Amino acid sequence: MTDTNPYGLAALWAQGDLVAKATLLVLLIMSVGSWSVMLQKLWQQTRLNRQVKQAQDKFWEASTLRQGADLLDSDSPLRLITDKALESAQHHDGLMRHVDFNTWVTLNIQRSLGQVQSGMQNGLAWLATTGSTAPFVGLFGTVWGIYHALVRIGVSGQASIDKVAGPVGEALIMTAIGLAVAVPAVLGYNGLVRRNKALMESIQSFSADLHAVLLASNTREPR
Repeated sequence: MTDTNPYGLAALWAQGDLVAKATLLVLLIMSVGSWSVMLQKLWQQTRLNRQVKQAQDKFWEASTLRQGADLLDSDSPLRLITDKALESAQHHDGLMRHVDFNTWVTLNIQRSLGQVQSGMQNGLAWLATTGSTAPFVGLFGTVWGIYHALVRIGVSGQASIDKVAGPVGEALIMTAIGLAVAVPAVLGYNGLVRRNKALMESIQSFSADLHAVLLASNTREPR
């Protein structure tokens, strides 16, 4: 027969009040959300890295920019930037003719880069928030557990170990859970930001080359 740990997580959940359970649920949501974001962003970055290599291998070998764009994946950010650049070259008319062609193309490429960068940063705010707040949520659980320990001491009139072991154990577990949620979120955030920076440098390099070719050709290719 296996003895049940009276101070484990199961006991914490079974004996905890509404506040303690709500704190655990908040930490659980933070943890699940953080791991979901990290896995999703890692997959997104891996796919984007493949698309950057695809552009380096195929795009510049095409006869025209339009043909090069068609060689890229339809959901590739590089395809988006190329399409927007070509579209801006094709629609440099009307009132836009008063804007220098170089400036007009640069503005459209920069807008596309901003859109791509914004998409790459989605979810990172959750990691940053979790990494900075989870320890304090765990600390709140710690304070609440100590409060219960003091209440038991006051009710019983004695500070025996059996009266305070449960609440103090609850407090320590809450602290540990808060740190266990925060540390992966902080490490994941730093790692993803570093990878995003490297990918954006590659995308910006592609955009600069695209800009140079588009200005050199200064042609209106068919969409």
